[in-house]
Amino acid sequence: MSTLSMASITLVFVLVFLIVLMCMADSHSIVETLPGFPGKLPFKLETGYVGVGEADEVQLFYYFVESERNPKMDPLLLWLTGGPGCSSFTGFVYENIGPLKFNYEDFDGNLPTFLLNPYSWTQVASIIFLDAPVGSGFSYARTSQGYNITDKISAAQTYQFLRKWLITHPQFQSNVLYVGGDSYSGIVVPIIVEEIYNGNKVGKEPYLKLNGYLLGNPVTDRRGDVNAEIEYAYRVSLISNELYASLKESCQGEYVVVDPANVQCVKDLAAFEDCIANIDVAHILEPNCHLISPKSNGIELPHQAIMDENQRNVLQLLSWSKSPPALWCRSYTYVLSYIWANDENVQNALHIRKGTIKNWVRCNKTMSAYTYNVISTVDYHRNFTEQTGYRSLIYNGDQDMSVSYVGTLQWIRTLNMTLESSWEPWFVEGQVAGYTMRFTKNKYRMTYATIKGGGHTAPEYKPKESFAMAYRWLAHYYL
Repeated sequence: MSTLSMASITLVFVLVFLIVLMCMADSHSIVETLPGFPGKLPFKLETGYVGVGEADEVQLFYYFVESERNPKMDPLLLWLTGGPGCSSFTGFVYENIGPLKFNYEDFDGNLPTFLLNPYSWTQVASIIFLDAPVGSGFSYARTSQGYNITDKISAAQTYQFLRKWLITHPQFQSNVLYVGGDSYSGIVVPIIVEEIYNGNKVGKEPYLKLNGYLLGNPVTDRRGDVNAEIEYAYRVSLISNELYASLKESCQGEYVVVDPANVQCVKDLAAFEDCIANIDVAHILEPNCHLISPKSNGIELPHQAIMDENQRNVLQLLSWSKSPPALWCRSYTYVLSYIWANDENVQNALHIRKGTIKNWVRCNKTMSAYTYNVISTVDYHRNFTEQTGYRSLIYNGDQDMSVSYVGTLQWIRTLNMTLESSWEPWFVEGQVAGYTMRFTKNKYRMTYATIKGGGHTAPEYKPKESFAMAYRWLAHYYL
């Protein structure tokens, strides 16, 4: 064989290899039907992977739903679920942000079925539900080193994801963009927003038409969020006047890092934990379930106390699926996602790459390689008030103690913004849906809202009210 022929063959192999790599780095498919839903989906669903990081070793999986109203004009929203390590499928199905919800009432122990969600935010926005950071949901890394990430690396990878996704979806480059999430996303989203702002400023392509961000019950100042548990518990009558007064005096407002020699403070904190030990901190009015239930960690950082399941307990509930316990607990419904997402036909329909994950879990508790290197994102918000003209929506379900409205309002007030509208009720169908305030500084605008009766993931508990809030804010209306 001639040298020329060998060179030609080599070139062909190289080109094929590069094409395969490109396909692996960014692949997406339209999903027209899903197991558990009868007939063709009445909305446009796309799933896929985008490669990020060094040599695209991290493969981030996403679900994308086009706006059911006007995808050419409606905003584009990137949605992240907290954890870190929780799949965005949680936002898609459980938090009522996506167009489907599980049919709990008719569940018979077999493959779960779906109902259409009348309060889906996709009625007014196109939404990318992203499994991030790597290790969440169906996202994976090709090397073990790929799982060694931090808050800042995760944010940088999400920014890279957005740029790559918009390159392959140029029809959405002119749409207004928002970045949103809840719970631990309160740490990562502000870093992503800063990445986008800085990238746009230096001319990175494509330009991202970012208009702002929205965060629900956001972990923001991890020490302050936990400190606020004491005052919140007092306000909602979970602790006595006497214990609250003693805690403030003995601990001097510091309940996270406590001097063990401060005997009275230690004693008061033990009494506090006794009072809340059997309370569901994600929603203080709902049953506290010992299986798959958020647990209070007292004075530990809140991201460890919420949004996670114990795998052994999930397996136990699976065995109960045909005759569930008599006591209803919201967390019991999470078992449906394990049955559905681990079904082979489901993964084929979603175009999941075979062999990339062992078992799908709603919230990955085994992310030992993840480093929490950002304690507070308050300074990020402060910088936005000085440098940007962004809009923000910050909201709290008012029955959440793990990241309460008390702590959220405390850090908001440190931004020294002008109060444009004081605490006032907002309404849905003539009923008080919560309370709202508006702040401004320079060209920056913040809307704050509580959702009455909402828990840690507020739309999960109050879908109608949460949809009304999102619809009005995205349309630039007052709540």
